Amino acid sequence: MKNFTRNVLWLLSFLGFQILCSSKTAVTIGVLLNDLTSQVRLPLNSVIYKKNMFDQNIYFTTNISAVSNSDSFEASRTLCDMMESYIGLAAVFVVDTPNTIPILESVCTNFEIPFIMTSWRPPVIRNPNQERALLSFYPESELFAAGLAEIVRSLHWSSFVIVYEEEEGLVRMQDILKLQEYRRDTKRNNIFVKQLGPGPDYRQLLKEIRNTTEDNIILDCKTENILPILLQAKSVHMLNLHNRFLLTSLNAHTIDFSVLNTTANITILRLHDPKTENFENAMHRWQLTEFENRNIQMQLDPKSIRTETLLFHDAILLLTDSISELSVTPGIETNAVSCSGNESTRDGFAIRNYMRIKAPSITLTGPLEFNKNGDRIKFNIYAVDIIEESVIATYFASNKSVLLARTGNESVDAAVSNLQKIKVIVSSRLGPPYLMARDPTYEGEVFEGNRRYVGYAMDLIDGISKIIGFNYEFQITSAYGSYDADNKRWTGLIGELLEKRAHLAVCDLTITPERREVVDFSMPFMTLGISILYKKPDKKDINMFAFLETFSKAVWIYTATLYLIISIVLYFISRMTPGDWENPHPCEDEPEELENIWDIKNCLWLTLGSIMTQGCDILPKGISSRMAVAMWWFFSLIMTSSYTANLAAFLTKANLEPEIDGAEALSKQTKIKYGVLAKGSTESFFRNSNFSVYQRMWLNMQQFKPSVFEESNGDGVNRVNSTKNAMYAFLMESTQIEYVVETNCNLRQIGNWLDTKSYGIAMPMNSPYRTAINRAVLKLQESGELGILKRKWWKDMRKESSCQKNSADDDDSGKLALANVGGVFLVLGVGVGMACIFAILEFLWNVRNITVEEHVSYWEALKVELTFACKVWISRKRTRTLLSESSSSSVKSDKSDKTDNRSMIHSILHSAGSFMNLENRP
Repeated sequence: MKNFTRNVLWLLSFLGFQILCSSKTAVTIGVLLNDLTSQVRLPLNSVIYKKNMFDQNIYFTTNISAVSNSDSFEASRTLCDMMESYIGLAAVFVVDTPNTIPILESVCTNFEIPFIMTSWRPPVIRNPNQERALLSFYPESELFAAGLAEIVRSLHWSSFVIVYEEEEGLVRMQDILKLQEYRRDTKRNNIFVKQLGPGPDYRQLLKEIRNTTEDNIILDCKTENILPILLQAKSVHMLNLHNRFLLTSLNAHTIDFSVLNTTANITILRLHDPKTENFENAMHRWQLTEFENRNIQMQLDPKSIRTETLLFHDAILLLTDSISELSVTPGIETNAVSCSGNESTRDGFAIRNYMRIKAPSITLTGPLEFNKNGDRIKFNIYAVDIIEESVIATYFASNKSVLLARTGNESVDAAVSNLQKIKVIVSSRLGPPYLMARDPTYEGEVFEGNRRYVGYAMDLIDGISKIIGFNYEFQITSAYGSYDADNKRWTGLIGELLEKRAHLAVCDLTITPERREVVDFSMPFMTLGISILYKKPDKKDINMFAFLETFSKAVWIYTATLYLIISIVLYFISRMTPGDWENPHPCEDEPEELENIWDIKNCLWLTLGSIMTQGCDILPKGISSRMAVAMWWFFSLIMTSSYTANLAAFLTKANLEPEIDGAEALSKQTKIKYGVLAKGSTESFFRNSNFSVYQRMWLNMQQFKPSVFEESNGDGVNRVNSTKNAMYAFLMESTQIEYVVETNCNLRQIGNWLDTKSYGIAMPMNSPYRTAINRAVLKLQESGELGILKRKWWKDMRKESSCQKNSADDDDSGKLALANVGGVFLVLGVGVGMACIFAILEFLWNVRNITVEEHVSYWEALKVELTFACKVWISRKRTRTLLSESSSSSVKSDKSDKTDNRSMIHSILHSAGSFMNLENRP
């Protein structure tokens, strides 16, 4: 019963609608479709239905026909059949038939029928004096190309690859190609252009692009081919965190990208904003019309609506509004036209021109304005990030500007969010103290993952990861990274980044211009410079008698022999010369005897005092003896002066300045060889330097045989340490030298820095997470963590003991040490010791003589003499010693009997003197 009632109501409504329409002017709109099931039927049905419901003057009808996209003649016949219908055509819409557009536009222009397009077409040369029937709702091709270029510019892509499917794609890319000039010799800032070629397998081309190390790709192809191409790109590892795609198709928003499951940055373009109220209302009207007219309930997904559908909505709405307004005053008329005749449709150009200048009531594709040729010149292009589903940039064709919708912080947050979803691969190389293998705590202990390594780089990345919040894994490579001209690829850490096998690279990796052309670097985490590692001079064995080395052994022997000979000669000269025989009693005018004081003892003492520059208390008086002594003094003067000069030079020569004190001194000599790390930043510095000193050093290094280039810094350090006589120097970064000399006390750093450079964390070019890494490094620097890490790995964590640096020794470096003159102290000690021994022997011999003369026991005489010797305050001594009261009488008796005898000590001295004089007085 309900169905019957509803059918009756529909019938009555239809009859009433027909009666109402019979009084309206009928206007037919022609629609040529490549596919009769096209989505454009939704806005077409909705707008026509609404207009017919509320317009009092016009009744719109549609003439929809399928048309071939490849047969232009068949397409023109279909259009002619539509034009020859009994009521004629007010306008013609063409959808999805790009190949037949030229012939269809020509027919419509000839018969003055508005020709409305909603798809892209390349620019054409038009006659400015000929009025045309075209009205294109798709953005004008040159303005659209300019908009694409501005969006690419806003992405800050310094280099990229354009991949196009058909030649017309290059027309859309024409302004992008003008962004940068091609430079043959540079490794950066290039635009590469590749054509997809025959499909459906594009993996070979994608591998070629991957080998170019470019991460930025602009893909221009049919919408239905986008997802298969991206899936193939994923299979060749081109959908990683550092890959960025820009899809130029305006229907890319209809693709379900979730099947890719990727963290790659994919940006799409669209002309509409699905979040506007007009868009939502239009979607609702389409669904309602389908239900009311066809009893079909449908739920439209905003992502499924194609751009052509939205453009068709704006076009059909503007057309119907224009016809409705023109039908009031003065009115419009259309009539059937035969393609074989010359008659044109009435008011056709009037409708087209009115549409061109009329302000639209509602648009789903942004601002709408046309130039006199019927090309759309006002529109917006939205660049959308599919992962965040947010607009990142908007191009406004009205003023040719781009508005960045995403702030810097939002971009960083998005990059950090992507970074947190993956395991970050960190490429590094083993080398203390930046990264070292962890030593097991017990035998058989095995480490896995990041626990295999320790070092400065490990702690640095660990600190950054805690700030940003990502997981990481270290992978080891063998080299820093240099460009291999033969294979046209980068090696080492740089190659790992360019070939997408790592997200970050960290170690003692120097920031150089060549590397910055192909990768990005974080802000520096360490500043350093090139310096010279050199071996300290070998310490000589300590020789306490080094003061004797000023003269050769022969000189010392000759001098000692001459000393004895001169003493003996002087002794005989003194005995022969009359001047040295003196009166022993000056009070006697005519003495019976003369005395000569120049015995052997005094002669030896005079010559010894002379050569020691101390003189003597007695001097010769004879002419011949004085001549001999004068010649000896002259000899002594020369010898002692020469000895003093040579001794000063000998004892201080160890404190002379080193042979080399910097790069300039090193470059001016060829005796000491010097080298650098092969294929490293230091080698690049010397190779590319324009400074004459460094150029000379580079030429010398190339000519040295054997080669002075080393494969690692460790090899260079070992070579410096093992080369005899310090004949090799190694130029390396100052931080590495600091680490080496901390525990290797035989090495030292010479001179100042040759340059200033920095270490940074490398990452692929235009990495979206670069800002986040920079912020983390800056935070570690401001908190002092970087300084703590350096002190930890340069000093605290060293297994070897640090070299003790004594400041006092440094202050005394120009002074003589005890070791240099220790022999003099030894000679003094030995001489004084021998004097003490002789004194003791003399003392004991004197006690023995007293025992004989005094007729007492040896121990009694020794006791008396020791007692007297200990009384240091007594300065006078009796010639006769009283041993005891019991022996006093005998002593007195002896004294009376021997009154002429002298004391025992005096007798001994007199005997010795008589012996030396040989008792040969005249």
